[in-house]
Amino acid sequence: MSAGCKPAGRAAVYSSAVPASYDAIVIGTGQAGPALAARLAAAGMRVAVIERARFGGTCVNDGCTPTKALVASAYVARLARRAAEYGVRLAGEARIDMPGIKLRKDSIVSAATQGVEKWMRRVATVYRGHARFTGPATVRVNEEELSAPRIYLNVGGRPLVPKLPGLDAVPFLTNQSMMDLDYVPEHLLVVGGSYIGLEFAQMYRRFGTRVTVIEMAPRLIAREDEDVSQAVKEALESEGIDVRVNAACVSVAREGARIALGLECREGAPRASGTHLLLAVGRVPNTDDLGLEEAGIRTDARGYIEVDEQLRTTNPAVWALGDCNGKGAFTHTAYNDYEIVADNLLAGAARRWTDRVPVYALYIDPPLGRVGMSEAEIRKAGIEALVGKRPMARVARAVEKGETRGFLKIHVEARSKRILGAALFGTGGDESVHSLIDAVYAQTPASEFQRHVRIHPTVSELLPTVLEDLKPLG
Repeated sequence: MSAGCKPAGRAAVYSSAVPASYDAIVIGTGQAGPALAARLAAAGMRVAVIERARFGGTCVNDGCTPTKALVASAYVARLARRAAEYGVRLAGEARIDMPGIKLRKDSIVSAATQGVEKWMRRVATVYRGHARFTGPATVRVNEEELSAPRIYLNVGGRPLVPKLPGLDAVPFLTNQSMMDLDYVPEHLLVVGGSYIGLEFAQMYRRFGTRVTVIEMAPRLIAREDEDVSQAVKEALESEGIDVRVNAACVSVAREGARIALGLECREGAPRASGTHLLLAVGRVPNTDDLGLEEAGIRTDARGYIEVDEQLRTTNPAVWALGDCNGKGAFTHTAYNDYEIVADNLLAGAARRWTDRVPVYALYIDPPLGRVGMSEAEIRKAGIEALVGKRPMARVARAVEKGETRGFLKIHVEARSKRILGAALFGTGGDESVHSLIDAVYAQTPASEFQRHVRIHPTVSELLPTVLEDLKPLG
């Protein structure tokens, strides 16, 4: 065990008039922290890593890793029910083994979490506990005070629990507590029709749960283009998910063994009832108990740490990476934060978070891959643009797989013909979007993109074809 490390599960009392000194302190082990700690250590620095809970942060424990494991199980369940469409006869009806699904998910998470912890203990001095600033360059963990000329915050976020009347009197779930379920709920009410809520809605519907999605906006995933939102809604409804939009949840109450939601809505019943309630209405940063004021670190009105383009806070000795800085609530943006900070420090680069192109995915089935500007953003910027669109029913790979729902859509600037962005909603959309990511970064003209040969049969090979029939964006 590294010197100065508090053994997990045991109390430790430290008495030190002089803070333990390090070259760098990394607080939090999400996607940015561990890689940064390892790179700083490889550069010869003495690094301290502080983690108060589980190694790996949200992605490994409550986000990407476990949810995608569950999405995979849900996909298999759906495919098993469709086996006859592919000429495959099953001996009996496919059954859901929820304890088995959870066990598979837990084993994947455990391996990842343990891997991160072992990695950190090899390269740094690890402290287990909650860190709070005691000054501009000092933090306290348990009874130990540490100091360093560089401190990096990778403290992540947590589910937002809205202040709804009656919520304190009913049980509810978040994306974190959903990870503990080893049974199939009878009827799941999902408050929030965006990325997290929709992934859980579809996976549990495929496990056999009746699902109702309640969204206060006029449409699901309201930041997306209207045709994308509509296509996603139709996909979910085709599997028996009840979708309520324009429905704000205003109260929660017990009704025997069920949970009732009072709704303020334009259409549909003014209430919804189910056996379980999932709140998926957003996230908040873990910045409210770090003693940031002691270090001169400012936050915005929502609690996100203010940073400049190189992710430095209002304290020049402290940087904020990942979800806590509000510059991208994704694993890949957190990792890019690490790359920016490390390259700027160790390679003399001048990288900025503002240089990255928006890119992400929605992991329902079929997935949505997104890159660059949406239609609303193009119009707001006053850019004259063209759009190409092709239904997945005209993509050979999708037809062969029997997964023809969705479409491919690409936006191009009318004058320069550079690719502005894309929405790929269909099988393989989360992977095929990557060739367009490179094109957007490189500002590749559509004509140049079309010259590149792609493998057949794939979804990606149809992307140049989408650009053959460009029309003015209305």
